[in-house]
Amino acid sequence: MSQAHLELHEHPGEPRRGFITHVLAAGIGLLVGTVPAFAGLAFFLDPIMRKKKSGGGDGFLKMPVTLEALEINGQPQLVKIIMDRVDAWNTYLNQPVGSVYLRRTDKDKVVAFNSSCPHLGCMVDYKAADRIYFCPCHTSAFGEDGTKQNDIPPRGLDTLDVDIRNGTEVWVKFQNFRATTPDKIPVG
Repeated sequence: MSQAHLELHEHPGEPRRGFITHVLAAGIGLLVGTVPAFAGLAFFLDPIMRKKKSGGGDGFLKMPVTLEALEINGQPQLVKIIMDRVDAWNTYLNQPVGSVYLRRTDKDKVVAFNSSCPHLGCMVDYKAADRIYFCPCHTSAFGEDGTKQNDIPPRGLDTLDVDIRNGTEVWVKFQNFRATTPDKIPVG
């Protein structure tokens, strides 16, 4: 017998055992590699799959001002909006995200304006002597009802939804809108 023929017969089960070993190693490697792959995929898809939370469950935030604190047809009050900001993976608690002007126009009616100018997004100021909202970026003015007083801004001040709850609580649905457009387009 030749040397090659003898070597094959000395270990008759070797090719079969080697195949089973390779299949088991590949299966275990696949199983061990799949767990971290799915964990990583879940981590990166989490921001997409997560449902957004809003302040009161319906998007409204309770203002630190009561209805009684607002005088009917009086001077608007500037209120800072403090809420939790959430990006893809982080939550930042109690962050200032904007401000609103609240003005009581009737016994049970409050009007809210976003304090950002719809022209360039600058913060408007209320001038009590002239009873106007004034934008220092382009010297434009808005009436007490939010209407633009000249042609520079593309639209009037952005109104926000207001809800009076429990008789005295003022709740506002705060949102920002895209500047430089005549249409009121929500951002974010």
